[in-house]
Amino acid sequence: MTHDALPAVPWQITGNHWLSVPCIHPADASVHAVGVLHRGARSAVEFCGSEGYLSGSGPALLRPTLEVNGTVVALASQGIVWERALHWLPTFTSNVGDLVVRGTIFAPFGRDADIAGVVYAMSVENRGSSAVTVTLAVEGTLGHRQLRVRTPRSFADAHRVTQSGDVVVLDGTEPPGHVALAITADGEGEIALRAGVAPSYAVRRALTVPAKGRAETAFYVGAGPERDGAIATVGVLRRRGWKALLTGTREAIRTLEQATGLESLDGLINRHLLFAYFYGVARALDDAHYYLVRSRAPWCARGVTVRDWEALSWTVPAIQLADAPLARELILRACEVHGYAPGQGVHYFDGTLFEPGYTLEGAASYAIATERYIRETGDDQIVEEPILADTLYHSADDIEKRRDETHSLYHTEVTLSGAPAVHPFTLHGNAVIAYALDCLKRTLDEEDAKELQDPEAVRAALRRHFTVGESGKSVFVAAADLSGGVTREDDPVASALWLPMFEAVERTDSVFRRTAKAIGKTPTHLAQQTARLFGPDAATVLEWLRRAPLDHGLAAEFVDAEGKATSNGGDATLSGLIAYAVWYTVHTHGLRP
Repeated sequence: MTHDALPAVPWQITGNHWLSVPCIHPADASVHAVGVLHRGARSAVEFCGSEGYLSGSGPALLRPTLEVNGTVVALASQGIVWERALHWLPTFTSNVGDLVVRGTIFAPFGRDADIAGVVYAMSVENRGSSAVTVTLAVEGTLGHRQLRVRTPRSFADAHRVTQSGDVVVLDGTEPPGHVALAITADGEGEIALRAGVAPSYAVRRALTVPAKGRAETAFYVGAGPERDGAIATVGVLRRRGWKALLTGTREAIRTLEQATGLESLDGLINRHLLFAYFYGVARALDDAHYYLVRSRAPWCARGVTVRDWEALSWTVPAIQLADAPLARELILRACEVHGYAPGQGVHYFDGTLFEPGYTLEGAASYAIATERYIRETGDDQIVEEPILADTLYHSADDIEKRRDETHSLYHTEVTLSGAPAVHPFTLHGNAVIAYALDCLKRTLDEEDAKELQDPEAVRAALRRHFTVGESGKSVFVAAADLSGGVTREDDPVASALWLPMFEAVERTDSVFRRTAKAIGKTPTHLAQQTARLFGPDAATVLEWLRRAPLDHGLAAEFVDAEGKATSNGGDATLSGLIAYAVWYTVHTHGLRP
């Protein structure tokens, strides 16, 4: 896998489960890309202003403009200030002479606002002594459309911008187009189109702003599998109205927020939680089902593929903190889509195998996710769901096939990093299996549970076969072949630092503490750095996470010593791991920075 370079622009980002809006330019509040998930295409589908949209240098897909008394005025001519309401809704303020322009970009979310659309709400406050006429508008260019699993592929047909009544429609000229976007104003507006290889449009709305008064309007973007559906969606947005949609969205997002009693940690947890919530989970535009993905951010090199371990052990626990019903649905959905081959490798989001490579952790992830859900919600009825029961029995059978004939240990094919296992028996994998066996004994039928390996026998075997060194100086090794060969280098994704999380050792265990101290202190992998929350330097690491810039506040797979992202930014699933790990260590271990 080629690690994507990080975008140079510190993009503002928002979205809902239907629509991602990953590229809002902080300099002029323009939107350069909008994305959806499409089950039929097995890809993300993205509409952009230009092919170089990530650099922010080309035309925007949608850019707000302002005219005052017939004169075009640069919206950010006197600067622009951004805030993120509730850690997820980008809002800006800009002064233009006596006028104060405010804007909010949001994708409706909540019980009565779950729509495949985006709203661009704007208000103009007149602090002057005389009324002014302003024209607020959105204008943009459709210069690029792409499919993306991990790398982008351009659509072969021409871009098209047309008008249908008072709605602008963006799509391609040849069916199947997979996706269309529709754009319109909140009230009566004026539309202008310009044809070309990269066609463009403008939707304008004239308003009078009285002295010491204010005027407001909004522009709507709706998505559909084709043009008629997009027009219908944007009509629903306009009918419901931007104020009601914004109120509902704010209320719904507020219910997701977590509190620790420390404001700085609350910001860290909620920022990552919401990114994982909306960018690690998506509803496909063409079938409306939920899917777990690595990230919808177009600069994340792992794209919309998914490994069941990361989905069920990184994303779902974070979502469970905020939205237990959705977590339940996602566990069942993962069983339905991926449970036919637990742990078999990386998948397309629809369950098709993308990259074969068996991991013990993947096979164990279904039982662990189920146990965690039951423990934290009290909903033990989930095990009555047929698809979950089938998956748990399937994973138990698959795990048993990986058991060594002589020792109480299990072998794997690849590590969670995706590399072939140098030695077939891994420390992390067997610690996870022991924990999963505990979970399966509590969830499977009593008679079947008796046939499972004793988890304590696996933990005892970990001590015998994965420690090296003299008594009093022994440490854990990452992998072994059970014939004397060992791998000492810690796997950054499947780190030994996670052992207390899976009850393989206590955090105070002397062998574990020596192992943790022996692992290099300079962070390069964010997953490994997050695992240090379970080690002896937990408080220091928590403070490091609180201050780390990462990928402009979002998780990145690779970071430098100061916590600045170096590649593979916009990693939503990894953000879920950070959110849950920080919440867990604060609430369970009383950890403070």
